[in-house]
Amino acid sequence: MTDRFTSRYVVELTGITPRQLQWWDERGVVVPEREGHRRLYSMEDLAEVAVICQLRRKGFSLQRVRKVMRFLQREFGKRLADAVSGASEYHLLTDGRTLYLETSPRQIVDLLRNARQPMLAVCLSDAVRQVRAEIRAKKSASERTSRSHKKKLAS
Repeated sequence: MTDRFTSRYVVELTGITPRQLQWWDERGVVVPEREGHRRLYSMEDLAEVAVICQLRRKGFSLQRVRKVMRFLQREFGKRLADAVSGASEYHLLTDGRTLYLETSPRQIVDLLRNARQPMLAVCLSDAVRQVRAEIRAKKSASERTSRSHKKKLAS
């Protein structure tokens, strides 16, 4: 079974507000599974939330974020977390009008060199890896706490 994360966990991990997360669900930006009234987020959802948070911190409007996420869906043909795995490096660059998805440092340098206006770059791979690392760290800490608690109970 794949990991599913509660809204509270997503808020804690990403630093966004519960209302932002609810709004994104209502607007179809990131739509989690439902279990009654609870929203449950998959790893793929969580990776997308992390990228969206990064884009929002860099000043992207929600409308622009939706366009970026649709663009990534078309480019990858699958969910972001599935596409960005292992040692792959994906960089999203934009000049405010056009979006570029680059995988090669040389392509990025060429694009920046030929740009006529400032470019904004976001490393998608880093955002996904960071979320995965934070989840692993929290699970590991939780398991250590659980083992410690069981030892105390057994004593």
